[in-house]
Amino acid sequence: MCETCGCGDPAVVPVDVHEALLAGNDRQAAHNREHFEAHGVLAVNLMGSPGAGKTAILEATARAAAGWRLAAITGDLATEHDAQRLRAAGVPSVGITTGSACHLDAELVHHALHRLPREAVDVLFVENVGNLVCPAIYDLGQAVNVVALAVTEGEDKPLKYPVMFRRADLVLLTKIDLLPYLRDVDPVRIEDSLARVMPQPRLLPVSALTGAGVDGWLAWLGLQDRFPQRGLMR
Repeated sequence: MCETCGCGDPAVVPVDVHEALLAGNDRQAAHNREHFEAHGVLAVNLMGSPGAGKTAILEATARAAAGWRLAAITGDLATEHDAQRLRAAGVPSVGITTGSACHLDAELVHHALHRLPREAVDVLFVENVGNLVCPAIYDLGQAVNVVALAVTEGEDKPLKYPVMFRRADLVLLTKIDLLPYLRDVDPVRIEDSLARVMPQPRLLPVSALTGAGVDGWLAWLGLQDRFPQRGLMR
């Protein structure tokens, strides 16, 4: 259960509030965004279920993005395994362990930024905690939201978790190398589910294993309005 939003807690009762519950987070997110924009950093909030292949996609990105200066912040409940994997792939990375919280927030990201090396950065990936609910609600100061959806997760995932996909700028359909072995999975039906909840459906099939689709992923990043010119906040 999320300690911040209380999702699923039957003891939570409504109370009168005089400020939006996420107002503090939004102020910090605005501060983060100002720094990203001032230093020409494209901040990408990468979300998805546990096992959707988020870290693997970032490893494949590091292999393919020759000359790009990448950095990452990774969130997990109990380990820094993902950050360690990305550092091994040559991406300066900071791991955040959240305990029982099912998402990252803007303040956690802000503190993590000061733990990154001070070299210039083109693209900062925030690999959020594996979850299809809470991470979609919290603004981190990012320029774009990307959701990793594995072909093994089911064709109706966008219909079950519409808020996540409604707020996505791009959905990466991951692990497409497994499609020949999945008799009952049809990417067309996944695309149809996405079209029902995503205002402007953008689905990009990729495989971290074979590298299929990674060039298209890099091209999409390069087309974003805030594609970087300088480096990370000092």
